[in-house]
Amino acid sequence: MSSLLDAIAYKKDRLDGLRPLPPEALSELEHFYDVELTYINGSTLSPVETALVIEKGATIGGKPLADQMEALDHYDAIKYVRKLGRETTPLTESSVRNLHRLVVQRSHPGVAGRYAGQDSYVRTDAGRHVYPPPAEIPELMRNFGQWLGGASATPEAAFAAHLRLSDIHPFNDGNGRIARLLMNAILIRGGYPPIAVRPEDRHAYIRALHQWQDGGGSQSLDSLLYERLDATLDDYLSALQA
Repeated sequence: MSSLLDAIAYKKDRLDGLRPLPPEALSELEHFYDVELTYINGSTLSPVETALVIEKGATIGGKPLADQMEALDHYDAIKYVRKLGRETTPLTESSVRNLHRLVVQRSHPGVAGRYAGQDSYVRTDAGRHVYPPPAEIPELMRNFGQWLGGASATPEAAFAAHLRLSDIHPFNDGNGRIARLLMNAILIRGGYPPIAVRPEDRHAYIRALHQWQDGGGSQSLDSLLYERLDATLDDYLSALQA
């Protein structure tokens, strides 16, 4: 892990050395990754279909309308993440709820921005992992918001926010998306590119989350996320130096 962290620090220094980044090249690069982040969110849409939905407002025949609505929602949420990433005011509990409103505004408008009203759990290799009950969520989120407001804009803090929010599981729907979006808002604030959990990473990502939920620590998940950050820095450097 130490060699990976050293590589990330070196590439981050190289990226910082290119600042101010060329606006046109940066805009194109950000748009490419915003489409990719939307595509890999677990949708049945292909990358081309995702781009058509969010760029052209097209309706894709033969594909679930719910997936197309979720793509539009997620793209709006990513634009909000970019906005949060440019700001210097502390992130708050309201930032998280606003993200949730955007993520489900078309697909599940009745629960947008509202904390969970029912118990939930996930089945892991060790059995049933139960999330906090609805009655505890408001206080847990207030505490999380206080921690978030003082968190540094580093990968370590970004990945910790992802885990903390995943652990609270505050919403009935969209918790994974919100945790990853918040993680990326923190990364962007620190001058890092946002990272995506690609379809080929999905199985390892879920297993790593379950391992952590079973009390096995976050090492596997941290390794996966740091590897994705390292690869994305490579992509940004290649594109901006081309």
